[in-house]
Amino acid sequence: MSTIQTVLLQGVNLSCIRDDRVLFEDLCFELHSGQVLLLEGKNGSGKTSLLRILCGFREADTGQVKWCGDAINDSDYYVDMAYVGHLDGVKKELTVLENLKVSLALGQTGQYSIQQALAKVHLDDFDDALVQTLSAGQKRRLSLARLLITKNCLWILDEPFTSLDKAGIALIEVLMTEHCASGGMIVLTSHHDINLPDVDVNRILLS
Repeated sequence: MSTIQTVLLQGVNLSCIRDDRVLFEDLCFELHSGQVLLLEGKNGSGKTSLLRILCGFREADTGQVKWCGDAINDSDYYVDMAYVGHLDGVKKELTVLENLKVSLALGQTGQYSIQQALAKVHLDDFDDALVQTLSAGQKRRLSLARLLITKNCLWILDEPFTSLDKAGIALIEVLMTEHCASGGMIVLTSHHDINLPDVDVNRILLS
């Protein structure tokens, strides 16, 4: 994982075209350790498309994404980055514990053990519960618990507050604040007005 002093995510002159429509062009930004980048805009403005570019799921039509000065394909970017999409991305036929064991097997060990992460997201009594028996909010908290057990400096989150009640939203905001305080960084989309008073939040409005 890159050191805190050198961690930097850059978008350089990015553009995205979908169905002959320009979603955005000449987009530039920098994100440093401890910062949050919030992507705002109406549906269809290109927020999820930009996240897909940052995750490497698709190429920008022009421009480049850089990690610590290098193109993301020439760096440790995919080791340092974790993505949670609009869908929960958990296996419904597995238990809560089995899902997190799978995630841990695919990444580097993070700050929290599985049990500590489950306690953080208020699922510590659900180890052996099949995911298909969980509520929508519990599934969402499980998907976010994966971020706590693996070592990733950059979190990319597409609507992380989906299906969460006010208490769940407040819980995730605490986890995001802790991540940034420890030198991490976050890029997210959200229709929810985030409350992160102790974090440097930068915003990009896509129209």
